[in-house]
Amino acid sequence: MRIAINGMGRIGRLMTRRLFELDGVELVAVNDIMEPDNLAYLFKYDSVYGTLPFPVAYSGGQLTVHDRKIRVFREESPSVLPWKELGIDVVLECSGRFSSGPGAELHRQAGASKVLLSTTGSPDVPLLIYGFNQHLLSADTTIVSPGGCMTNCSTHILYLLNQIGIESAQVNILHSYTSRQELVDAPHKQFRRGRAAAESIIPVEIDLAGSLERLMPALKGRVGTVSTRVPVANGAMADFTVQLKGDTTVSAINALFRNAAGQEYEGILDYTEEPLVSLDIKGDTHSCVIDGTLTSVVGRQAKVIAWFDNEYGYTSRMIDWLFYWKKFF
Repeated sequence: MRIAINGMGRIGRLMTRRLFELDGVELVAVNDIMEPDNLAYLFKYDSVYGTLPFPVAYSGGQLTVHDRKIRVFREESPSVLPWKELGIDVVLECSGRFSSGPGAELHRQAGASKVLLSTTGSPDVPLLIYGFNQHLLSADTTIVSPGGCMTNCSTHILYLLNQIGIESAQVNILHSYTSRQELVDAPHKQFRRGRAAAESIIPVEIDLAGSLERLMPALKGRVGTVSTRVPVANGAMADFTVQLKGDTTVSAINALFRNAAGQEYEGILDYTEEPLVSLDIKGDTHSCVIDGTLTSVVGRQAKVIAWFDNEYGYTSRMIDWLFYWKKFF
């Protein structure tokens, strides 16, 4: 499978690193408008995941990583990229700029066979969460949204809790700061996002509830969501407060997730009773890790806490998608 990446931000660069570790896929090209020398530098030196242990250099339109070469382009529009000439099977659309159906279709007009977004995307793009509804993929599906890191965490948890029955749920994702925030106070259409990210705990508006309702229509009007950005560079803790339809216990809820982690959700959801903090989750490949020590029940109201690496866990699902999609080629 021949892969190209459009957009070399946090997810694009981490996917580039991880694709080098895999057999059966070949990263052929990347596209980003940043200076190529800067791209090489940011790829080699990463403040979260560390420095690559081998040389990285840019020269003559190519990024050389150890003994591998990747074509580098700096085009604003995907429509002019040489995906047909390069025989690209799947483009990973990681720029965030082409997440609608027509936007992603520009990659196909340029010659790519399929497009995998790195975000939820617009309603005209199929929203398929790996481990939940990936079976809905068909041979003629050409563009897929694998959701976002918060959607991949929340979907599995709410689906399992709905086996008991959910009256309503409030979800607060305590999440590391992101590139959509500001380093120092600055104007922003969401005023709070404009405040200095490393200086405050900052609630921000998210579209998670809408995504969850698309995936689980039975929960429509029953889910509220917010993300609270905290001054760390990586990692997240998801806090679910759920009003259930039936009686339950802490041990029953923990057993539900422990069993799922060892069976149908193995590799996607994990369960722990270790006293973790956010730094401990760095590099974890799961979409969510249920912290059984923090589960609580009061009456029919349950609280479930899950950890996830918002970058590494999410790219793990994108990799799962590549190998799942490969079966259709």
